[in-house]
Formats: sequence, C-alpha cells, structure tokens
Amino acid sequence: MSRTRALLDLLRGGRTYSYGEDHRSQRGELHLPRSPGPHPVVVTVHGGSWSPGVSKIVMRPLAGVLVRRGIAVWNIEYRRVGGDEGGGWPATFLDVATAIDHLRRLPEALDLSRVAFYGHSAGGQLALWAASRSRLPPGSPGADPAVEAIAVVSAAGVNDLAQSWRETPGGAVERLMGGGVDTLADRYALADPTALAPLAIPVLLVHGSDDRTVAVRRSRNYARAGGDVELVEIAGEAGAHRTHLLPWSATFAPVAPWLAARLS
Repeated sequence: MSRTRALLDLLRGGRTYSYGEDHRSQRGELHLPRSPGPHPVVVTVHGGSWSPGVSKIVMRPLAGVLVRRGIAVWNIEYRRVGGDEGGGWPATFLDVATAIDHLRRLPEALDLSRVAFYGHSAGGQLALWAASRSRLPPGSPGADPAVEAIAVVSAAGVNDLAQSWRETPGGAVERLMGGGVDTLADRYALADPTALAPLAIPVLLVHGSDDRTVAVRRSRNYARAGGDVELVEIAGEAGAHRTHLLPWSATFAPVAPWLAARLS
C-alpha cells in the first residue's frame, strides 16, 4: 500500500454519529465500501494508554485498507482518563460497549452477523474485553451485549491488566481502574481480558517481540489462557509499538487477510 494513500485515508473521516448523550468523545465514524451492502463490520478501538493524547483519527489508514476489501469500519471514540474526559472505570468500558451496540441504530446496510473487533495497545485490551461481554455477570458494566463479535484482534494489547498493574503499580492501568488489583480485585475480574478468557471465538494477537511500550508477555500471558488464539510475534524494529498503525507494516500485514477470511 502506498504511503500517499494512507495519508489521504488519515485525512478522510467517515460519517459521524453520536452514540451517547452530550460528551464530545461519545462519537464514532462509519467508513463504508463503495459496493452495495449489507457489509460486514470491523469495530476499531484506538490506544494511547486510555488517555486523551490519542484519538480515533490514528485508525483511519487501517480503516481505509479494510474498506477497500469490502468491509465497513465503525471507528469509535470513548471517554478517556484525564482532563475533563470523565473516563476510567466504568465510564470508558460503558462507552465502548454502548458504541458497539449502537451499530444496531445506524441507518446503513450492515451485516451484524459478521462483526469483528480490532484494537491497538490500550484499545487491544478494550477490544478483547468487548468480545468477552457475554461472559460478564448480569448487571455488571457492559453485560448483555446487543452486538457480538465473531472474531477479535488485539495488536500490541495490554491484555492482562492485573499482571500489568503488579509490574507497574501507579501507572496507566491503575489510573484506568481507579486503584490496584490488591484492593479492587472484583473490578479487575470484570475488566481484565485474561481473567475473562478463553473466548469462544477466534482471537488474533499481533505483538512485537521487542516492543518497548507494551511488553510481548502481555500477549503471551493471554495466549496461555487458552481458546482459539493465534499469536504472531514480529521481531526487531519491524514490530515496534506504533508500526501497528501503519498499513504497510509487518505488524498489520497478517491482520487484514485474517479479518477478511473470518468475515467472508
């Protein structure tokens, strides 16, 4: 894929819809193929340590690749931690769940029997969590999903919150969850993808073996929890953390065909 095309995709927003009440971050943009629907859908969830420094815009080049394969992309924003966002537990999780369920209210021709989730970094954790919602106890944040995935991808994801907190207390995971697992074990049990594994759907994990931002053991730990999980590790600088956002990268190369095969 040409870098010029990726730049054009970065500048090209989709049809914007609000899925929440009044917060500016409760928005999603729908990218549609030119062919007639109903289209399968990939929900993209960006990363950025669950903080306001990164937005859904970074996912647009990947959305462009998927749209040209005939797949609609619902690229969501959500409330994050810091500033006046009001995110963290449970708001961030509720936003992701509500945004996904909002697919049922969009007017376009979408095939909601063929939906997959893709998340990068912190978004990888949220994508795996969203794919686990049917396993949540009734009444817990995000339980009883209206839209469910048939496949999920976590790219360089923070896939084991509890272990991440134990290794780095006081960091981004603690800010997201409002404390550590030692005092909020019940909360972590509802939010940690590894605690909710294994899933009954195919899972693809892509991670750089030398990732200096999110260690590859985050994905290795999730893979060890079992299920239909494929872990692809990319060595060296080719697997650097932010390469997952580049459509021409070795880290994204396995993703588009894997998703297309499962949504075909």
